Amino acid sequence: MTLSEASRLPATLMQAMLRGARFRCPRCDSKGLFARYLKPASSCSHCGQDWTLHQADDFPPYVSMFITGHLMAPVIIEIGSSQLSMAAQLAIAFGLGSVLMIGLLQPAKGAIIALQWWMGMHGFKPAGKDEAEAVFGPKA
Repeated sequence: MTLSEASRLPATLMQAMLRGARFRCPRCDSKGLFARYLKPASSCSHCGQDWTLHQADDFPPYVSMFITGHLMAPVIIEIGSSQLSMAAQLAIAFGLGSVLMIGLLQPAKGAIIALQWWMGMHGFKPAGKDEAEAVFGPKA
């Protein structure tokens, strides 16, 4: 591993997950983690990391639902106490909830893929944690 490659590695799990949530390669921070909306690229065009090993499955939708529910709860309470008609309340709640849910799905999937890579799950070798410790040293 060259010095320039080592400097691009994430130092922490959070940094790797933030890269994935921004649709970037968790390993080298280059663009193009996803080939389509929810289909990850087979490998990184910059560092060559294989992304076909991920098994995010149903976890990203659960994360997206969890965050959407927590963001929408105060909005729904406020809308419910307004003088709007029931149809308007439902339209606002369903519209905003749908946009949030769909908008959070891809960042959640990118973060989950980064988590799996960092932890060395599902055949990812070497794991991000091991690479980071080799470059930055073990965490104190």
